[in-house]
Amino acid sequence: MGSLSELYQSLILDHNRSPRNFRSMENADCHAEGYNPLCGDQLSVWVKLDGDRIEDISFQGSGCAISRASASLMTTAVKGRTVAEAREIFDRFHRMITGQADSTSEKVPAKLAVFAGVAEFPSRVKCAGLSWHALKSALDRGPEKVSTDDEPDVRQR
Repeated sequence: MGSLSELYQSLILDHNRSPRNFRSMENADCHAEGYNPLCGDQLSVWVKLDGDRIEDISFQGSGCAISRASASLMTTAVKGRTVAEAREIFDRFHRMITGQADSTSEKVPAKLAVFAGVAEFPSRVKCAGLSWHALKSALDRGPEKVSTDDEPDVRQR
């Protein structure tokens, strides 16, 4: 015990077992659904805005531990932030999990760093990114349904 990887694994398992903000939301300002056909993950993301700030965010659905934990940590990372800040966190998170981040300059909120290792497992990148793509689509008022099949595989090393 005590290793960094065990701590990260523990955080992911905790957010999978007891996801934060796991509920549907009535009167949301925007909403999107995400589907990962590779793994079967399905979830919905709801956002309530107060001007340009994310007042509340929630998700509901089913999926693997990576998918659920990522969605849970996403909600805690962007709640209370502006839409622009949430988009910036999305961009940095996406670059991190796809192995494109410059680790010296691209920081994500500390708890999201647990997903840095996902870049080593291309099949899990879509699991970790699913809720984020649903959030982005909701904020952009884009398609209400997004699929990881719409995202190209990014495997840069």
